[in-house]
Amino acid sequence: MSGNPLNRRRAIMAGAAGLAGLAAAPLVANIASAETTGPSPNATKVYLDPGHGGHDSGAAANGLLEKNLNLDIALRTRDLLVGAGHTVRMSRDSDVFQELAWRASDANSWGASLFVSIHINAGGGTGFESYRYTSVSQPTVDFHNRLHAGILAGMNSHTPVTNRGMKTANFAVLRLTAMPAVLTENLFIDRAEDAALLADSGFIQATAQGHANRIEAMLASM
Repeated sequence: MSGNPLNRRRAIMAGAAGLAGLAAAPLVANIASAETTGPSPNATKVYLDPGHGGHDSGAAANGLLEKNLNLDIALRTRDLLVGAGHTVRMSRDSDVFQELAWRASDANSWGASLFVSIHINAGGGTGFESYRYTSVSQPTVDFHNRLHAGILAGMNSHTPVTNRGMKTANFAVLRLTAMPAVLTENLFIDRAEDAALLADSGFIQATAQGHANRIEAMLASM
């Protein structure tokens, strides 16, 4: 496909129109997911989905690849959550590709309490935005509110960024998941100022801390 990289990636995220439900999810012989458990025997289950991977690099600009940034944020978020006693499963913990429907199916079959898909934006804008599915229950709305505010606070603790708001979309990983699910878009890889922050380890850690803090807040209320 050609055209705006953001539109191209969102078309991929929305999934094929023929996806009727989880029954259509492909089976993967060698599951490239990782499950890590913290010290608590009653740890709550969180599913982290670093977007793209393998042959699908996602957006690319300013010497950065989205798939690598997504994984970096997700791994840091995982470590923070595991350190706090939660159980975390990831759709990938290395540079591999998983189909969108499989990611949702894996989270559903594992029985995750929360699902977060982590991405970097493209298309010439700037700042942070997040998404939930177009029709959701109140727990998902609550989770979206908390997670969006927490990530923005984490980013702003390092460097002030633009708040692009909370939005809804028909993304496959949000449509097919059975638990509260949110997709985060953490700055714009094709804007030089945003890319400079995405290349800064301190900013990436602050972003991961924002994810982890509000995931924990939601878990405490469940």
